[in-house]
Amino acid sequence: MSFFALLALAFAMSADAFAASLGKGASLQHPRIPNALKTGLIFGTVEGLTPIIGWLIGTAGAVFIEQWDHWVAFTLLSGLGLHMIINSLKDDGEEGESSSSMTQHAIGATIFTAIGTSIDAMTVGVSLAFVSVNIVLAAVLIGLATATMVTIGTLAGHRLGRYIGNKAEIFGGVTLIIVGASILYTHLS
Repeated sequence: MSFFALLALAFAMSADAFAASLGKGASLQHPRIPNALKTGLIFGTVEGLTPIIGWLIGTAGAVFIEQWDHWVAFTLLSGLGLHMIINSLKDDGEEGESSSSMTQHAIGATIFTAIGTSIDAMTVGVSLAFVSVNIVLAAVLIGLATATMVTIGTLAGHRLGRYIGNKAEIFGGVTLIIVGASILYTHLS
């Protein structure tokens, strides 16, 4: 997998965390840089660790599905991308309430939110076990992209949260589908 594809994957993986951070920023009256950085570091660390866990799981199972690995990667990434797009198009009435209740200032709530938004990164980690990729580089890029996007989202959320949140998740979903399709295309051609 090329560096550009890994970079696109990293920013796609940060889309749902970015959307959550916009919600957190929207709930804060005056977000401060140290708080935004702390939130970004928590999200980035969790989001960077989960692909490694998924990669380990995928590596253990790779022997059993080696002939179909590119189809598995394509299916997982495309399914996750579609899931992100569908979730972003759902009515925000219910989601907005749970987002604001989970994005309190407490570190525990921030960690739980980070874990919730990083489950998809574990799925990506599983799919990365089936392609030639440096998992450490992928995890670092995903973690850095997420930390950056969450910090920006937390700071900008009180101004932009209502306008950008869903669009960021749609973009992330489309990007995952494109990455999955490129993996399939590379293996089939």
